[in-house]
Amino acid sequence: MIKDLMLANPKLSIVILAFLVTLAMTLVTKYLTDQKKMKELKTRQKECQIDLKKYQLGSEDYLKVQKEMMQCTAELMKSSMKPLLISFIPLIIFFWWIRGIYSTVLPGWLWWYIPAGIVSSIILRKLLKVV
Repeated sequence: MIKDLMLANPKLSIVILAFLVTLAMTLVTKYLTDQKKMKELKTRQKECQIDLKKYQLGSEDYLKVQKEMMQCTAELMKSSMKPLLISFIPLIIFFWWIRGIYSTVLPGWLWWYIPAGIVSSIILRKLLKVV
């Protein structure tokens, strides 16, 4: 029954699925990461980028600020990997299932999914205040 509804209007159903998957991923990210710490790291990273413009390339101060910025970047990446690792297997299964449904009806289904997912992600991250 669900498959019949999806096939009746494949483009709309792809957009809805992209939104739902993005919502799930955004919620997983929000609740499995320390959002306060992530915001602080992003803020510090932006401050470092501003500070880098003040110093001459290769100077001692420049290298010090660059090192701090790299540490912030590494910490951000480390924190963002946890939700990815948890959701990776379910996403692989989901895409395998979707490909089986849409590959004959809508061969370019992925080109509908990607922009819908990007737009959904931007909107949901703003609404849910996820870093």
